[in-house]
Amino acid sequence: MQSETQERPYQCIFEAAGDGLILNDAETGLVVEANPAACTMHGYKRVEFIGLHPTTYLHADSYTQFTEWLQEVKFDNLFEATLIHIHRDGSLFNVEVHATGCIYQERVHLLSVVRDVSARVRDEQLLRQQVEARTREQTTLLEISQNLASALELKPGLILDQLRVIIEYTHAVLFSLEKLDLVALAVRGPQVLEQAMPFRIRLDDPQTQTALLTEHKPQRIVDVWSKEPAARLLRSLLNDQVGMLFEGVQAWMWVPLTVKGRVIGGIGIAHAEPDVFTTHQANLALTMANQAAITMVNAQLYEQAQAAAALQERQRLAQNLHDAVNQSLFSAGLIAEVLPRLWDKNPAEGRQSLEDLRRLTRGALAEMRALLAELRPEVLIDSDLGDLLRQLGNAFTGRTNIPVMVTVVGHGDLPPDVQVAFYRLCQEAFNNIAKHARAAQVTVHLEHAAAAVELFIRDDGQGFRPEQIPSGHYGLAMMHERAEDAGLVLSVASRPGHGTEITIHWTKKAE
Repeated sequence: MQSETQERPYQCIFEAAGDGLILNDAETGLVVEANPAACTMHGYKRVEFIGLHPTTYLHADSYTQFTEWLQEVKFDNLFEATLIHIHRDGSLFNVEVHATGCIYQERVHLLSVVRDVSARVRDEQLLRQQVEARTREQTTLLEISQNLASALELKPGLILDQLRVIIEYTHAVLFSLEKLDLVALAVRGPQVLEQAMPFRIRLDDPQTQTALLTEHKPQRIVDVWSKEPAARLLRSLLNDQVGMLFEGVQAWMWVPLTVKGRVIGGIGIAHAEPDVFTTHQANLALTMANQAAITMVNAQLYEQAQAAAALQERQRLAQNLHDAVNQSLFSAGLIAEVLPRLWDKNPAEGRQSLEDLRRLTRGALAEMRALLAELRPEVLIDSDLGDLLRQLGNAFTGRTNIPVMVTVVGHGDLPPDVQVAFYRLCQEAFNNIAKHARAAQVTVHLEHAAAAVELFIRDDGQGFRPEQIPSGHYGLAMMHERAEDAGLVLSVASRPGHGTEITIHWTKKAE
């Protein structure tokens, strides 16, 4: 009688606990006892839950873990894990389980404290998905920035194609601003729109000029055929061109192209469905437009440099491009915005993301330095060859995500044409590796001797048979010609499945 009285308080605690409590026989695994919280959590009445085998309420992936606990159960063992349980209706839910051994009715049992954490797991998964989505977006933006910033000649169609990578649309037009005319440079959409090229839109109305040329932010219209003031203003602006530009269109967005506070054009984006463009997409489009604006300015500067064909003009262009590079790389900072939340949640993933950010930024900077070197040939002559090769390697890694290890032994000055030839040959080798090798790693070894220089470029890719190069592939032939013109000896060793090694040798001529 006294034992029953002593056990009653514990029974009351057992039944009143907010967390689920489940007692399993260590030998059979069967449920011996469960409190109301555990029964409700799983959708059973107590009489139904008692006697259940764990396979009834445990997911197969979690049952293995549970059986290991049963086999190792001791009084001093504490087991903790997040498992998947099965509701009576067959639905799955996540639980956090803390279990330990105990004696009940003179038999060893496993007592589990079970807490439903499905909501927390869903929130974590949602946050992880959001972080991954934002990281992908920012990585894509950085890649787009690299693609656009590296194009010295304006390719309007490329800008619209890159935009489609981050924002789905049915119609898009890239405009440049010439005084008060919007001049279409490229279009994407139905054939009737493409056949109308080139066309221009006159901005005579002051209200339109204010909306499109002074408000440096995206303008969104839910439905271009609605009666809202912005939609009516847009239709009046286009006049006879409404049917051409808005055929099959409802949602519309205007994104200005701005450089140093001055609108130089814009992108009109349309979709067949109404109200599809979100604030987040508008911000992405504006980031992209900033890069496109820089590209347009760079292209204009490059055209001026080509027309002038003078060293002073090229140097001025290089300086302007340098300034633009600093702007174009700001998108890398957007990636860092998601890192604090990711770091708080998972430091390991946070560290990996930081490494990815470092690699992307380092590669982008190297690409831009290489671009500046192209515009200022004296850079290829005045710089150290080892530094130039490291720059090429960083740019290659940033572009392809293939690591490059560059080692340099010794130091020496080379004739200008020889140094440029080494640089160009390594550049072409990287291009061939990116296109054909399917490599996972590249090593570059530069060695200076007393009267000679040797460069080795190795990749661990798929390799090929040098004697069986398909017609139309002129990369190696051009490399041999460039090497011979500069007095270098180039050799290629490769076979399928064993990668490729390119050796470039130069010997100083006796005086």
